[in-house]
Amino acid sequence: MNIKDLHTIYFLGIGGIGMSALARYFNINNIAISGYDKTPSPLTKKLSEEGIKIHYNDNPNLIPKDVDIVIYTPAIPDSLVEYQKIKEKGIPIFKRAEILGLITKEYFTVAIAGTHGKTSVTSLVAHLLNHANKNVSAFIGGIAKNFNSNCLIAQNTEIVVVEADEYDKSFLQLNPDIAVLTSMDADHLDIYNNKQNIENTFNQFLEKIRPNGSAVVLNALPIKINNSINNYNYGYNTKTDFSVHSEKYQENNHIISLTLNNKELKNISFSLPGEYNALNALAASAVADLLGIPHEVIKNGLESYKGVERRFDYRINSSSITYIDDYAHHPNEIKACIEAVKTLFPNKKITGIFQPHLFTRTRDFLNDFALNLSMLDEVILLPIYPAREKPIPGITSELLLKKITIKQKSFVEKQDLLNKIKSLDTDILLTLGAGDIDRFIIPIEELLKNKLL
Repeated sequence: MNIKDLHTIYFLGIGGIGMSALARYFNINNIAISGYDKTPSPLTKKLSEEGIKIHYNDNPNLIPKDVDIVIYTPAIPDSLVEYQKIKEKGIPIFKRAEILGLITKEYFTVAIAGTHGKTSVTSLVAHLLNHANKNVSAFIGGIAKNFNSNCLIAQNTEIVVVEADEYDKSFLQLNPDIAVLTSMDADHLDIYNNKQNIENTFNQFLEKIRPNGSAVVLNALPIKINNSINNYNYGYNTKTDFSVHSEKYQENNHIISLTLNNKELKNISFSLPGEYNALNALAASAVADLLGIPHEVIKNGLESYKGVERRFDYRINSSSITYIDDYAHHPNEIKACIEAVKTLFPNKKITGIFQPHLFTRTRDFLNDFALNLSMLDEVILLPIYPAREKPIPGITSELLLKKITIKQKSFVEKQDLLNKIKSLDTDILLTLGAGDIDRFIIPIEELLKNKLL
């Protein structure tokens, strides 16, 4: 199939962050786009404003008659009537990852993989290359603030930057020229069963690098690189090809210094705190360095980077209260976020609102979630967000709550959350999770701003 010959594409699950980026890409390229999603969201609203037709009823009659192909997300259930009708009619149907693979075949591709950090690094690489006036198109798993979008499209694309998602092994559809690997923690055990299978699949991803391509890998990760690939390591205060060798804070500004292939890049004012964000900046800078971007341009790019929505995202930062929203949904991500907040705001009371994502993930990491959430001064838990899963008997937020060791802890239903926040006495408020907790960001913001009046 030649993507350039397509005229009409229909999306099942168009409101997903990855799906919507693809929809935007094709829409900008003058292909007729429409789609279905289960519920309206701020993202589907933006897509509609951009001229994409979206409906929210599972109704096969609303599928356009002249569809060339259908693109769907694995989150769509087989029981969806529209999905069944599309299969019955024999309309060509592809997973998002398959189409992304076809797009990247046409271009020099940078793919960023890892169980944590891939969205931030993808947005950083896209920003650095765009800042250096490269003709770059990018598919990002979040809304990059520098572009106010999850998709960057160049008129004459020369480089494609793509977030390589390990869920459902979809990143094995890609053939990158440069691959970045940020982490390989146990996750998606409903797909992989154990950590060894995860590591094996990430190594399969690295094997997809084109001959004479490059791998940029966090040091100490267990990987195998074949001889036709250039292997570069990066790390924190290490003798690697790329390293962060200093980090400090000046009035809440994060100042980092990097070494890129034995050349120093000093005193970079980077907007995001924490060792993990310093490593994200380093990984992106390594890619830019390999692509020949001058170091001064890299430094300026890092300093002008605004971040990604829902990635240590300051919503309010006043003298009386700070509200930060973060996508953290894995125990290690929660730990990293809380540690960064504690570094920035020592001796402040920190309250975290956490919505567990998936029954299987809650079950598999129950004790780790409890341990890391206990780093907070107060915890509020919402019900588990099921996403694609059905409930698992006994696996509930209440079970997690029992294992959390701090005294100030509570469980609330979503409809009671805003009333709970009204009564809070805290210095720092965090919202954490990958479900629909994002629907509360604006209402929480408005509530807190009214309290400040």
